[in-house]
Amino acid sequence: MDGLKPEKLEKLIGYAFADKTLLTRALTHTSYAYETSPDRPEDNELLEFLGDSVVGLVTAEFYHGAFPGRSEGELSKLKASATSTVALARLARELKLDKAIRLGRGEERSGGRKKSSILAGALEALAGAVFLDGGFEAARQFFGGLLRDSSEPFRGQALGINNSKSALQEWLQKAGRPAPAYRLVSESGPAHDRTFVVEVSVEDRPLAKARGASKKLAEQKAAEKALKSHFGRRVKRLSPEALLIEPGD
Repeated sequence: MDGLKPEKLEKLIGYAFADKTLLTRALTHTSYAYETSPDRPEDNELLEFLGDSVVGLVTAEFYHGAFPGRSEGELSKLKASATSTVALARLARELKLDKAIRLGRGEERSGGRKKSSILAGALEALAGAVFLDGGFEAARQFFGGLLRDSSEPFRGQALGINNSKSALQEWLQKAGRPAPAYRLVSESGPAHDRTFVVEVSVEDRPLAKARGASKKLAEQKAAEKALKSHFGRRVKRLSPEALLIEPGD
């Protein structure tokens, strides 16, 4: 594995493989597999396919128990956010999978170690490998532990779970105000690295402005800024695509 020894990675994830070849395969991107063994490539795609279901089940079970009394809608939003490409890539970086994954030369040159899709796929493949090696309980301990670390500050509290745009719209509706409007202020940068600036307003009154790598991301950030300007520290980010609003006194 490139840049990170197997035993160090096992320590980071809290699991020691009985079959070390599963760990190696989980971290082998298709670009590396076809460059080194074009006749019999062994990449992580099948493990990623399996791991996607493992991650989904562990996440659903975890949030069902961690947030009792929550509606199906809230838990679905939280699960979707926690298993999104952005969220999984963030966890992969925390585990240093970006240093461990094996990439082909072309993918390496194009910045593959920074690509969220590759990192998220590697994490799902790793979850699939843990499942095959140690069963569902091992997979639950592995991925459930990652979820537990990020959720611990919020467990047991009466919080509203939503993405920023939906939370802002619901708050405004409850206050009897019209839905927010989003306006693209500017976009700049080369085609492969654009920056978008979006402003959110209500009844032509600007609430907040934010920038992001996509129009959608900039809108979410602008909505979150608007919420924080009203709720302050009661707005807590749980994952890249979900926030929680603590109840007031």
